[in-house]
Amino acid sequence: MWWDADIDQVMKRTKSRPIPAGKVEAGEALSLGLALSGLSVIMLALATNVLAGAFLAFTIFFYVVVYTMWLKRATPQNIVIGGAAGAFPPVIGWIAATGTMSVEPWLMFALTFMWTPPHFWALALFMRSDYDDAGVPMLTVTHGRRATRVHILAYTVLLAVLAIGTAFSGIGGPIFLAAAVVVNALFLLGAWKIFGRNEEDSEEDNFKAERSFFKLSLLYLFLHFGAILLEALLKPYGLGGW
Repeated sequence: MWWDADIDQVMKRTKSRPIPAGKVEAGEALSLGLALSGLSVIMLALATNVLAGAFLAFTIFFYVVVYTMWLKRATPQNIVIGGAAGAFPPVIGWIAATGTMSVEPWLMFALTFMWTPPHFWALALFMRSDYDDAGVPMLTVTHGRRATRVHILAYTVLLAVLAIGTAFSGIGGPIFLAAAVVVNALFLLGAWKIFGRNEEDSEEDNFKAERSFFKLSLLYLFLHFGAILLEALLKPYGLGGW
């Protein structure tokens, strides 16, 4: 928020954040962010293991420096590449809990990574004026809405394949498979509606599909990770997993 204060005050979605709203001074926000980041890394390393702390430090660096300071204002692929920052927490959690690395946390990473672009591009479609005003090169601004809809559909298809494939891994099982099939069918339907909508319709009618898709995307990860949790909880009783 300290770095993005200039564009946050321009965008309707972010103008009420603490710095642009005048509730917190920029310097205070920077100090608080640095302190919390440093403290969180130290506490995680001490409470779990050094590798988890190191991954957290890298994630914070990637989000703040690589994504926020560089990619966000430099390329329409900002969300695609920068999505890695939001996808690292399952990996960090796995390392913190087990002290080891395996394929399962990277499957959770991949789910989150592939979900991020369609989630944010749907938002960008009905909030495009915000990004135009702020000069942020989102895909909707640089390539237009039609290209953005094509990208949403393509990523949603790949995401569905990945999610259903994950059902047959060590963190999957019949519960996850059922959840993945239903949720991804609905997600694909939503992406298809966005892809096929009529440009000549009114703006309000056009953006209904995007808003519905975005709302579903807010539940998408919760339902998938909830299914993973259920599989893990029931596995000791012979009811979860394969």
